[in-house]
Amino acid sequence: MVKLATARECRAYSLGAGAGSGTALRNRWEYINAGVYIFAAVLLVGGFLAQLLPWGGPSSPGLVVAAIGLAGLLAVNTHDLLAHAAGVDYRLGMVVGLDAQMGLVELGVPAVQIVGTVLMLVAVVFFVIQMERGYRHSLAMHGLNLLIAGPALWCLGSVQNICQFYERASGHVQLLQKSVQIPLLLGSTLFLIAGIVNRHDRRSRHSGFVLLGRSWAWFCLFGSLLFLAGGLLNLLKVFKTQQMGGRGLEKLRGGTQERLALEREGKVPLILEHGHGGRRGPAIPPPPPGSYKDALVSSAS
Repeated sequence: MVKLATARECRAYSLGAGAGSGTALRNRWEYINAGVYIFAAVLLVGGFLAQLLPWGGPSSPGLVVAAIGLAGLLAVNTHDLLAHAAGVDYRLGMVVGLDAQMGLVELGVPAVQIVGTVLMLVAVVFFVIQMERGYRHSLAMHGLNLLIAGPALWCLGSVQNICQFYERASGHVQLLQKSVQIPLLLGSTLFLIAGIVNRHDRRSRHSGFVLLGRSWAWFCLFGSLLFLAGGLLNLLKVFKTQQMGGRGLEKLRGGTQERLALEREGKVPLILEHGHGGRRGPAIPPPPPGSYKDALVSSAS
């Protein structure tokens, strides 16, 4: 979950942002996105808690609930990616050339998180299939490996997300940002540790019913609780930043959004138009040869 756009003065966080959508619609999408993430984190907590019930043991319904929660995370990250791309009119080439932070964080992090969530979701589906239809060695090995690959991408995306830098944002805004990013990084790390521990657990190699040990469920439960904490803090951050009305938020630094704003107002400098193949103005004739006095006389005649 990446929300650098909510900390900028020019906040364009909705699928219609590039077309000049209203503030109310943009704010509504921010709340919907934050609410869906919290709901998905609650489902993850419930699913992994069901794996730890003393009378149930590893259960297929618990994994199904966790899979639904992962689908919710996938929807949130997909919306993040599309909303950030819509904020620059889907002109990704301009992002690469003018705004490195937006390319690496606002677009790169959701893409990495999407791939990691898909891998984690596929792994859970593999284990549900084995609990319903019996142990299959190939599915077991692929599932155990995906339980490591998915959280590893989550960690990579969380590290990218926490590397955001600010030049003019207030300390209060930066504190709100970090309060969201740190729980997500710690939660992703716990999921990665869970996958590694479970992969090297000897009991996970004998039958499909002990592929997921209790240690894996405990690590994932605490990781899900950290995701839930990050989601609640993100909801608080969205509320606070919307109440600020632009005060204390990160100013534009000549990046993609500022360039688009200048283009819409017709104020793009000629040097930028020439550098990006834009429309050129009338050609200026070269000065005539000779001295400066001859040049003045020639131009006057």
